[in-house]
Amino acid sequence: MDNVKQFSRFSWVLWLVFALLLSLLIGLSCGTVSIPLRELLNVLFGSASDGGVSLNSVVIHKIRLPRVLFAALVGAALSVSGASFQAVLRNPLADPYILGVSGGAALGSVVACYGDNNTLILAGVMVGSLASALLLFLLWLAPSDSVRNAVFWLAGNLANVRADWLPWGYVFSSIAFLLLWRKARVLDLFTQGEDCAADLGLDVGRARMQVFAVAGVLVAIAVSMAGLVGFVGLVIPHVVRLLWGPGHARLLPASALAGAAFLVLADALSRTVLAPAELPVGVVTALIGAPFFLYLLRLRGQR
Repeated sequence: MDNVKQFSRFSWVLWLVFALLLSLLIGLSCGTVSIPLRELLNVLFGSASDGGVSLNSVVIHKIRLPRVLFAALVGAALSVSGASFQAVLRNPLADPYILGVSGGAALGSVVACYGDNNTLILAGVMVGSLASALLLFLLWLAPSDSVRNAVFWLAGNLANVRADWLPWGYVFSSIAFLLLWRKARVLDLFTQGEDCAADLGLDVGRARMQVFAVAGVLVAIAVSMAGLVGFVGLVIPHVVRLLWGPGHARLLPASALAGAAFLVLADALSRTVLAPAELPVGVVTALIGAPFFLYLLRLRGQR
C-alpha cells in the first residue's frame, strides 16, 4: 500500500516527463521536411537505413535537435520565473512578459521591487513601454536589411539557435532553478500574505529581492537567446496549479517540465502552419496566451 501511495505521489512526474518526451519527438519530426517516426528513431539511435549520413540525419542532428532542446530550455525558464513572480506578488496576472521583465530583462525586476505589489504591476507596464520605445527608436536607426531580422527576433525566434549556447544556458538555468526550488517554502509563505509570512519570521524584503533577482536571471537567459516569447509564464503555472496543486516544491518542477513541452509544441506549430514559411513562436504563444489573460481579467473583475 505504501508503494502504491508513493507511486501516486510522484505520478505527476511520469505524466510530465512522458508529455515532454512526446513533444520532443513531435518537434523533431515536424517541419518543412516531415520525418516519419520510424526514420526519426532510426536516426536518433544510430541505425539509419542507408548506413551513412542521410539528409534526415543532418536535419535532425544539426537543425532540429538543438532547436527543440533550445525551446525546452526557454519554455522551462519562462514558466518557472512566471510561477515565482505570481507567488511573490500574489497576483495571477504576473508574468515576465506582462511585468516588463522580458522587455527590461533582469533590470526591470530589480528596479521595480522597491514598490508595493500594485505599483510593481504598473511599473512593469511602464518599463515594458519604455523598452519598446527604445527598441522602436533603434529599429528606426537600423539599416533596412537588418530591420526584418530584428523584428522577427523580437516576436520570439528560435530559428537562430547556436549549439554552443545550449550547455551554458542549461547550466545557468539549472543553478537558478535549484535556487528557486530551495525557496519553495518561502514562496508558499508569500502566497499566504506578506504579513503572515513576516509573523512566521520571514524577512519579506530580502526574500522578495532574492526571488526577483534569480527569476530575473532565468528571464534574461530566455530573452537573450529567444527574444520576447510572451504568456508562457502566465499560462503554464496556472494550468499546473489547477492540476497538481499550489505547493511550490511540486509547482516549480512541474511548471518547468510543462513549460518545456508547451514551447516545443508551439515551436513545432510555428514551423508547420505556414510551411515552408515560419511564424515567430511568440505569435503562437500570444494567440494562446492572450485569450487566457483576458479570461483571468474577467475572473478578477467578477470578484
